[in-house]
Amino acid sequence: MNKVAVIMGSNSDMPVMQDAIDILKEFKIEIEVDIVSAHRTPEKLFDFSKNAHKRGIKVIIAGAGGAAHLPGMVASLSPLPIIGVPVKSSNSIDGWDSVLSILQMPGGVPVATVALNGAKNAGILATQIIGASDPAVLDQVIAYKEGLKLKVEQAAKDIK
Repeated sequence: MNKVAVIMGSNSDMPVMQDAIDILKEFKIEIEVDIVSAHRTPEKLFDFSKNAHKRGIKVIIAGAGGAAHLPGMVASLSPLPIIGVPVKSSNSIDGWDSVLSILQMPGGVPVATVALNGAKNAGILATQIIGASDPAVLDQVIAYKEGLKLKVEQAAKDIK
């Protein structure tokens, strides 16, 4: 079973995180979606992080804005790969606070970090991580990348 958890600190992050959900659905990866606030529901964060692997989760995508502690806190508690999505939120300092909060993790607590509002890439990266040990998913990733190449080649023909 290949399952990815997509979590966010607030419902206001959903418009960004929807891109991860959509691409995971395109790859037919099972998804668990939840709101887990590092600051408002710390007990839920602890339970989720310590037990996600026991529920068959393979990768966790965590989106957060502002102080953006969610991905790092999950990474501190979970043995799974964590992909952080910095979200430019309404209380953000142009998104840099979120980027730096997720990017600047201490040694021993890695969080793979994608671009600001880069949830689509987080979904693709999660799929690639799963594909490293699942040949069927790897074949889907290869086909997806070939499709990207074909789109660029077609666009190049169209402008001539």
